[in-house]
Amino acid sequence: MHTTTLTPDLAARFAALTLGHLGLEWPFKLDHVMAGPEDVLPPSALHPIFHGSFDWHSCVHGWWQVMRLLRRFPDLPQAAEIRARADAMLVPDKVAGELAYLDRPASAGFERPYGWAWLLALHDELGRHADRHWWQALDPLARAFAERFKAYLPRLTYPIRVGAHPNSSFALLHAHRWATSHDPDLAALVAARAVGWFGADRGCQAWEPGGDEFLSPALTEAHLMRAVLAPADFHRWFDAFLPEVPATLLTPAFVSDRTDGKIAHLDGLNLSRAWSWRAIAAGLPADHPVGPVARDAAERHLTAALPHLADHYMGEHWLASFALLALDGEDQEGIRPGKP
Repeated sequence: MHTTTLTPDLAARFAALTLGHLGLEWPFKLDHVMAGPEDVLPPSALHPIFHGSFDWHSCVHGWWQVMRLLRRFPDLPQAAEIRARADAMLVPDKVAGELAYLDRPASAGFERPYGWAWLLALHDELGRHADRHWWQALDPLARAFAERFKAYLPRLTYPIRVGAHPNSSFALLHAHRWATSHDPDLAALVAARAVGWFGADRGCQAWEPGGDEFLSPALTEAHLMRAVLAPADFHRWFDAFLPEVPATLLTPAFVSDRTDGKIAHLDGLNLSRAWSWRAIAAGLPADHPVGPVARDAAERHLTAALPHLADHYMGEHWLASFALLALDGEDQEGIRPGKP
């Protein structure tokens, strides 16, 4: 079976797509509560760093994407441009502006939890670069979101399982990876909440996808449990959770209209399923019968989505980041998430 991998040519393609919109202020979809006329401001005034790529969280993971590509492919054709942009944007005074936005009374639920998680993923990535001044600049913002996780997770009685931005498992995956290196208390809290919420789940029916989902509730949950459980415990949990893999998890979603931002989410679902299937397969024993099925499903989902990353701006502003998750491989080869 052919296995799609991240090549220098693909990396350059992803970088070119994302650099094309990373600083593009318009169009922009605000997550913004206006308490008065003084709050009617353009995106760049509200968010000094993350005001491109259509919305705040897409800008954050666009930065994650180009910084990871820069690390993985230092000779990338866009490498000098990425470094120059990072030197201009990932600086303390602009981070202070992002922090000031969080301090607004109306910003308590801003980007919870999806944007929180992506900011931690970006900070974790910056910490893997030899030149750590970008990481140091962003550190106060990452710590602020980590504290928000620590305040929020104990209050969240039930996990959110929908396959879109509120999904708990996806957010906890990124938070756990960051916290394993940077905040042991948060890492322990994430693991405890994951086991408490999902540890007893059995016989998942996986009635998905929903019409505008970009995450698989079932596979994202299994991906998280692979991250927080010891291998033998994960094997037992997975066999009880998916004693039979339903066809709904193996079949790529059909995308009818890529000009519709919500329907275009389904391209992201195909990419995120590929990411999770590859990670799950890597976390199972070599002779586990689901392994080949998972790897084959991942390949078919990638084949369905990769040709469409730039079909329309509704997908172009974010899909390459999810393609990189699926192809990057850092949590798919037996490496426990959280370890640089």
